[in-house]
Formats: sequence, structure tokens, C-alpha cells
Amino acid sequence: MAPPILKLDDIFLSFGGAPLLAGASLQVEPGDKICLVGRNGSGKSTLLKIAAGMVEAQSGEVFRHPSSTVRYLEQAPDFAGFSMVQAYAEAGLGPGDDPYRVVYLLSHLGLTGEEDPNTLSGGESRRAALARVLAPEPDILLLDEPTNHLDLPTIEWLEGELQKTRSALVLISHDRRFLEKVSTATVWLDRGTSRRLDRGFAHFEAWRDQVLEAEELEQHKLGKAIEREEHWLRYGVTARRKRNMRRLGELQTMRSQYRGHKGPQGTVQAAISDAQESGKLVIEAEKITKSFGSRAIVTPFSIRVHRGDCIGLVGPNGAGKTTLLRMLTGQLSPDSGTIKLGTNLEIATLDQKREDLDPEDTLANYLTDGRGENLLVNGEQRHVTGYMKEFLFQPEQARTPIKSLSGGERARLMLARILARPANLLILDEPTNDLDIETLDLLQEIVAGFPGTVILVSHDRDFLDRTVTSTIAPAVPDAPDGRWIEYAGGYTDMLAQRKGALEERRKAEKAAEKPKTQETAASGGGSKSKLSFKQKFALDNLPKEIAKAEAEIAKRELVMADANLFTRDPAAFNRLASEMEKLRASLTKMEEEWLELEMLREELEG
Repeated sequence: MAPPILKLDDIFLSFGGAPLLAGASLQVEPGDKICLVGRNGSGKSTLLKIAAGMVEAQSGEVFRHPSSTVRYLEQAPDFAGFSMVQAYAEAGLGPGDDPYRVVYLLSHLGLTGEEDPNTLSGGESRRAALARVLAPEPDILLLDEPTNHLDLPTIEWLEGELQKTRSALVLISHDRRFLEKVSTATVWLDRGTSRRLDRGFAHFEAWRDQVLEAEELEQHKLGKAIEREEHWLRYGVTARRKRNMRRLGELQTMRSQYRGHKGPQGTVQAAISDAQESGKLVIEAEKITKSFGSRAIVTPFSIRVHRGDCIGLVGPNGAGKTTLLRMLTGQLSPDSGTIKLGTNLEIATLDQKREDLDPEDTLANYLTDGRGENLLVNGEQRHVTGYMKEFLFQPEQARTPIKSLSGGERARLMLARILARPANLLILDEPTNDLDIETLDLLQEIVAGFPGTVILVSHDRDFLDRTVTSTIAPAVPDAPDGRWIEYAGGYTDMLAQRKGALEERRKAEKAAEKPKTQETAASGGGSKSKLSFKQKFALDNLPKEIAKAEAEIAKRELVMADANLFTRDPAAFNRLASEMEKLRASLTKMEEEWLELEMLREELEG
């Protein structure tokens, strides 16, 4: 095992009340790809800042290898002194780093480098900061919510970059699919302490549930032991009780442990307020269009949205998702075509622009719209502090200004407000930003079980797959031209349908080209194509490589069949599991390559 290049041990930090971190640890070795998970407010960002040297712990050990380089993704980049984005990104390079990396990264992140940093949007600022930290390929890369404000194509590109990077990673993200694809280890920050699982995020939730179940069982056993000791204390022989002061002391210790146990933070308990049922037809759009200058945002597009539908809008930033959403909800008139809204619509909107929140406003005032201490939820008067508890806010936070909340807590606050209002049409624009996994689960349940209609914009593939009944996406994903297509199902279903349509088009093109090829061959005017030397070599050599990979997989499967391996040697089990994952991915790639070459050979040989 390689020595750690970063180690945080027994970290303690408190801001006056209950400690935020109370014995947390984090160890990073070369090549690690660690996801740091935990509830909003659990201290994930703070621990990452301590690792980066931006925050000092009150106690505990912090070790960074003297020769290691560390880069931290800033949530709010400081562009002071930079006239262009490229200059800002290049400032992150060290001696000997390749300046071309900055150009490469900026182009893939949708920036030219010539932008004025003072005019950047929040999403563009995040992209510039990403280019700055990725460009030098540091030994340790600390990323706090790197996918926020990124569109799907850029998220998928970033996944590929992080999978192949040589940097060790510690990343925080709410995007399940992103974490599953990038991480190989998981650190769970819970109630001030940390636990590590040497497997990726895909295995985290099952492991977390096992840990909490075991903890609950231990607490139950401790309670029973206290009951037995108290029975002995009441009914035991008096002389024996006087002599056995040690046993009495142990009982006091057990009572202290039981009372001092801090259980896991609860889950948000909420449902959206009921509203009058809308008409069966919610939205009918007929051949609507929209252009800004010479650029077409929506070319003739038609859709019928019925009560109970849940529709997702996806596409790259700038494709026109928000414009299309505003047209469908009647906030923006089309250039041509018609939009008809159904009857009895009560619309609730969750906007992604959390900066619109008044930072000086208090939580209670925001939730009640300044109407005192109560709010109306499902026709029932509720005191604001009681309602706040359902969203994991403490009563003493009622008079706290919004500016003191973390990004995740602000997201939860906005969710609390929208769910208090009666609605039968939910409009959700990037609702998953900054939500922790547990609150995200609740939002998924609310959306999936909502009796009304939902239209949402999201870049979270897992959230889309779990909630939407159809997906609207640009016809040309890489270069949107205003054409939109509605696909049945979620994001994964959309990709499958796109792939099928592409294959059908290729077959049609081949069928159209075949008569021309035959005509050329009959006239003797064409020469027969053949495989290149490289293709022939691959076709001959790939079956041997495939057989070798299958043998390696079988060998590891045999070792992992031992039911006691994980208990006896978890490190060996995790290593074998990681090797198996890589071997299977390599095998799939080789099989696909061989199949393509074999089909090409058959086609060329007639």
C-alpha cells in the first residue's frame, strides 16, 4: 500500500454550538478517487477546505506530502486582477505545466478564454474555475459540487476526464450517476465523524443502511442491559449492592452512553399541498416557434400535456430549455403557433436562481411571506417552527438570516416554501442542485407520486430516469438547431431511442448506396475495398486477447467465490472487485471492436 499523500486525523471543529467535526478523518493515497458524502450541513465542504489548507481545525493532525500539489475548486472564484478568463485559468499552472491544457479544457467547457470575468454567469464562473484546477493535473484534486450549473454533455465529458486523470480525487456531489462512474472509494461524514468504504458510491447506500441497522441494534441491546442492571439495583440483596460499587459505576456509565447517543439526522417529512384537480388537458402547443435574431430556439414544435404527465427537458446550456419551458407555461409568447393552457391550473415554480433569495430575510419571514408566525399548509394553520422541523431546521433558526445557510440548506428552504403552496402543476428548474442524497430521494418520491402534472429541467440523469414519463431533447444534441423531439421514458430510454434511430438511418443510407456500388462493380469502374493492415492484425489478434481476459476474470471469480474472503481480507476482496470491473470493461470494448471489424470484413467480401 502506497503511503498517503494527504491525511487528516481526528479533526475537531466547532462554531460555538455542537461540534461540526468531532474526530473526522480522511486519508488520500496516489490514484484514489474518493467521494465524500453526508447530509447537508454535516461539514463536507469544511473538511475539504481543511484538506486544502483554507480552514484551520481546532485540533487534530493534518499531513500533506511536501512534494504534492493540491488544487481546490472554489465555489466563488476570485477573478480580481484578471482581464480575461484564459489568464485566470493559466494562473493555476505551475512550472513545467502545459499551457495548451488550458485551451483544451476551456474549449470543452464551452468557453473561448477571451470572456471578461466580470460579465460571467454563475455557470460560466464554475467552468472557468474547473479549467484552472484541472489544467495543472495536480497530485490531489479537491472538487466541491463540480457538476453544478453544467449541462449533460459537459458532465459526461468531465466524467471521462476524471476517470482517466492521474490526480487523486476527493469530490462532493449530489449527482448519483456521476459519483457511481467516477468514484472507487467512499467516505461518509456523519454526526461529526467519518467512515470509509473502499468501494465506489454504487455500493454506499446498502452499506450505510447496514451500519445504521447495526448501530440501532447495539443501542437496543444497551437499553436492555440498563433495564437488567436497574432491576438488580432495585431488588438485589442490600449488602451485595453496597459491596458491588463497581457494578453501580458501570450502570451509571451505560446510562450516560445511552443518553448521550446522537442518532442519525432525520429525514425530511413532507408532501405537497393538495389543490383542486386541473382539467384533463393541461397544455396544448401547436407548431410553436421562437427565434432571437437569426438564431432559431424553437422550430415548429407541437405537444399535448395531460394531467398526470411528468415531462423532463434536457439539453446543453443555451439550447433553449428555459425558453421552451416559459412558452409552454404561458410566460412567453411564441413567434408563431398557438399555446392553450387547461382549466383550473394552480402553478408552483421552483427556480434554480437561488441568488434571488434576500440574504437578509429570516427563514420564518421567507416561509410565511411576512405574515406573522403561521402559514397555511393543506388548509391547516401551522406554526412556522413546527413546519420548519419537517425540513430539518431547528426552531432557533427561525430568526436566522438566509445568508448564514449553506447551499443545500437554501435548496431545502425553497423546497419547504413551494410544498406549502397548493398546486396541480409543478414547474421545477434544476431542482436537484445542492440537495443531499436523502432530500433528493424525498423529492423523487414527491414528483413520482404527485397526482398533478410536472414539467422539470434537470441535468441529473438518475433523477430523470426515476421520475419522468417522457423527455424532450434537441434533435441534434451536439449542435442544437431549434428542433425538439419528445421521447417516451427517462434519460436512458431517450439515449436508447436515439441510438436506434441512428442505426435505422445508417441502414437506410447503406441500402441507398448499395445499388450504386453494384452498378460501379458491374461496369468495372471500381476497385474492391479491403481491410487495412492494422484492421487485419486486430481481427486476428483480438480473439486471443478476449480469451486471455475471460481467463483472468474466471480466475478472480474463483477466488471471490470464497464466502469468507470479505470478512477475512476486505482489502483483497476490494482489490479483486476493482480488477474485475476493469477487466469486464476491457472485455466489452474488445468484443465490440471485434464485432465491428468482422461485420466490416463480411461486408467487403460480399
